[in-house]
Amino acid sequence: MNGAPKREVVENFAIIAGLIGVQFIYAGNSVLLSYLMSIGLKPLSLIIFSSFFTFLVLAPPSFYFERTKWPKKFSLKLFIQLVLISFSGVTLFQSFMMQGIKLTSPAIATAMPNLAPGIIFVIAWTFRLEKVNLRCMYSKVKIVGTVLCVLGALTMSLLHSTKSMKEAPLTSSPPDVIFDKEKIIGCLYLMAAVFVLSSNVVLQATALRTFPAPISMCAITSLIGVFLTALVELLQQHKLETGWPLVSVREIVGYSMLGGIVSGVCFSFNGWAMKKRGPVLVSMFSPIATVCSAILSVITLGDSINLGSLAGMFLMFTGLYFVLWAKGKEDFPVDDNLERLV
Repeated sequence: MNGAPKREVVENFAIIAGLIGVQFIYAGNSVLLSYLMSIGLKPLSLIIFSSFFTFLVLAPPSFYFERTKWPKKFSLKLFIQLVLISFSGVTLFQSFMMQGIKLTSPAIATAMPNLAPGIIFVIAWTFRLEKVNLRCMYSKVKIVGTVLCVLGALTMSLLHSTKSMKEAPLTSSPPDVIFDKEKIIGCLYLMAAVFVLSSNVVLQATALRTFPAPISMCAITSLIGVFLTALVELLQQHKLETGWPLVSVREIVGYSMLGGIVSGVCFSFNGWAMKKRGPVLVSMFSPIATVCSAILSVITLGDSINLGSLAGMFLMFTGLYFVLWAKGKEDFPVDDNLERLV
């Protein structure tokens, strides 16, 4: 009897410490990707290598822990779902995300995914995967939170992309504020990435009904994503670029292994933490990655974060916690798979 409370305390500490560690890893990974692209490595090449190593990392635990949950035969519908999840979640999402990181900053890139719970709520509501009662206070709070998330993203996008007169090039009649088109385009890439991610989560929720093995699904879609991304690169570039001679083959393999291990380990730990304490607790730690990446990008890359961007982040985080609080408090159940993914 005495050992049970101690075990629970240790487990709680491990979950909290692990979730904080995961956010530090995400932040470091975002800064590393920004650096790799700044020296000339192509986003699609990074996606191909890192996704392949994600498959290598997740394949053994998925076989050991989840092989009994695999469907006895793969239907055409499930195969199409896996291909769509791979294309949207691996190729499209990561491509948009890396272009956004390249044109903005790691801090903005890690802040933007906090839009996802609100967008997932809207998509799920549209397709009747989530129940909404407009007379219920919690449903109203989720709607308000979603609006705040969108307003925060727009505020951060516009104010992050402004230059003062000192920063702007001299013209005959300089305006008070000049918008940086590259940063606006970068923020649009990030918003597109979050929309793709949110749609992908809803698609995963439907696929998990017939394939209730999330680690296996991640491993399979990572492998399919490698081939789909390679095909996209062939169509765009007419060749597969490895990044050599910008960096050595050893460094490419090392960075790819690191990316694969980060994705595989963080996904597995988040899945375990969700199973133990639910998705709301896991989602509450996501703003830590934004703060960490902002500090790291200032120290290592020389980036700067203006007050407008901070105001947008604050609005987005406020909206995020509104949505998460309401999801944790509402009385009626939602779809289990969707709740697990959100």
